[in-house]
Amino acid sequence: MGTDLTGKVALVAGGTRGASRAIAVELGRAGATVYVTGRTSGSHRSEVGRPETIEQTVELIERAGGKGVAVRVDHLDPDQVRGLTERVDSEQGRLDVLVDGVWGGDNYLGWGKPVWQHPLADSLRMIRLGIDAHIITSHFLLPLVLREPGGLVIELTDGTAEYNAKYREGTTLAFYLAKTAAHPLAIAEAAETAEYGCTAIALTPGWLRSEAMLETFGVTERNWRDALVEQPHFCISESPTFVGRGVAALAADPEKSRFSGQTLDSGTLAKLYDVDDVDGSRPDGWRYMMEVERAGRPADPTGYR
Repeated sequence: MGTDLTGKVALVAGGTRGASRAIAVELGRAGATVYVTGRTSGSHRSEVGRPETIEQTVELIERAGGKGVAVRVDHLDPDQVRGLTERVDSEQGRLDVLVDGVWGGDNYLGWGKPVWQHPLADSLRMIRLGIDAHIITSHFLLPLVLREPGGLVIELTDGTAEYNAKYREGTTLAFYLAKTAAHPLAIAEAAETAEYGCTAIALTPGWLRSEAMLETFGVTERNWRDALVEQPHFCISESPTFVGRGVAALAADPEKSRFSGQTLDSGTLAKLYDVDDVDGSRPDGWRYMMEVERAGRPADPTGYR
């Protein structure tokens, strides 16, 4: 199956870094015009406090031969999202792919603190970022996606529905709620948009070698395996490009509606569309985390990449 999105219009909300950035790049590489939104631009840094910007994402899209448009938007502000929608409508008259990767709540995680010890303001902020911002985004932008049959809505999250069926020990209640919310969001959006020929899914990358994750381990994409000394299970990690390639293939699939309402992961997309990571491997991250890491087995990616 070819991955040709020429003439399509995509919007990646929260496309500043990580999986969202890579998805934006791969959609652009496949020919789509990609709007990239986020709170960190060349002139403004969000509460996340990282250096990546929406303009840099557009530069990567253009370097890949695509066309990108950076628009600074706080997706918790209805007026800003309304304005974004009006701009896309005015400039393009359609929206074929909406990827909602809005988050930015890792600074509030508070690893392992029960809800009564976790700062209430931090808990509520994660809920706002992980749930409210996604509903606001869907409220305004979904009508554009529904304008033409074949639209695709992706709610990015962390964890498959199977993995998240149990509480994520070591995280916090609000983080768990914010991330598992993507599963019912996709189910509801699939039901509400089905008559318009739209596909809505939740999607999770595996253990992502994001900019922040590489920095945490003090490595780069070139020498990421050095981090295995500190965290052996990092052997199953994947580059952000892996999930980006999978999303581009899904967006180009004329039969993608068969997945509507489901939660998919990067490993599943790779099998479906014959996609490899940048190193030629094909990590099956969540199966590994269920069968090896969560099961307490020694780190060994054999049979999982």
